Amino acid sequence: MTVLTIRDLNVVFSTEAGPLHALKDVNFEVPERRIVGIVGESGCGKSTLINAILGLLADNGGVTGGSITFEGQTDLVGLSPDKMRALRGERISTVFQDPMGALNPVLSIGRQMVNIQYRSGLSRAEKEARAAEMLELVRIPDARAALSRFPHQFSGGMKQRIAIAMALMMEPALLIADEPTTALDATLEVATIELLKDLQEKIGCSVLFISHHLGVIAELCDEVVVMYAGEVVERGDVRSIFNDPRHPYTRRLLECDPARQSSRTRNLPTIPGEIPDLRARPRGCVFRPRCDLAVDTCADPQAERDLGGGHQARCQKAQGLTNTMAELGAAT
Repeated sequence: MTVLTIRDLNVVFSTEAGPLHALKDVNFEVPERRIVGIVGESGCGKSTLINAILGLLADNGGVTGGSITFEGQTDLVGLSPDKMRALRGERISTVFQDPMGALNPVLSIGRQMVNIQYRSGLSRAEKEARAAEMLELVRIPDARAALSRFPHQFSGGMKQRIAIAMALMMEPALLIADEPTTALDATLEVATIELLKDLQEKIGCSVLFISHHLGVIAELCDEVVVMYAGEVVERGDVRSIFNDPRHPYTRRLLECDPARQSSRTRNLPTIPGEIPDLRARPRGCVFRPRCDLAVDTCADPQAERDLGGGHQARCQKAQGLTNTMAELGAAT
């Protein structure tokens, strides 16, 4: 079963300078009990995608085409606010990158976790017991006593674990994790990744994991969707994407990962050029102005190429780009 299916999704924002095409013909799926990572530069459309799924686009933005099908039946596009609210928190939950923005500073952790369960039909004592159980699952010491404490009494890592516990309280079918490790140091980041993996397996939910951190994506995810300028340029299982990238943007993005640098250097690799103005998209391949492999025919509309095994890339040269990342590393 596929928990989330996105087909030909287009999102446009109205601006004083004209319409801004933030997402263009986005296609991918989140299978049941799988972790799908979304990766790309800042401004590639990751946050817009989340807000479109959750029905939280700004007033000047809207879905102009395509569908977002949840659990094989419900199209989230155009769903009434009441029906969308019924899904959020219970069937679809979100963990944001800043736990202090997700936790109410003037309410105790216990009260917030009890309030989340208002649809459950349990007694208050049962809700408190459930809250303590969730805190134990995310490894908060003395979970019962922690319910009476306030957010400022916890460290940053503990606050993020509490936010994860709250998001999973109702055992949703889909958890959206929006860069949940960005504000954490390296040690806490590793611990949070391991925790998410354990909880995902225990609860049996699917996870849509948003990040710009390639190492986290490689460690946590089963499948990867690479986005650039509001388009999906490549998608496939994590091994295919990291070991055999077929879109020039994916290759350049991986080359820029500091972890791949074998020697000390003052100048880290970058991708020349800038993300295009989404109010005036380039013709054909959206990465064409920054691509060192571009040819005249790249200005024509580019269809996804099926590379086998669920691996797809939106590039006419995808079949020919078969060098492994090890070979690329040797070349650079």
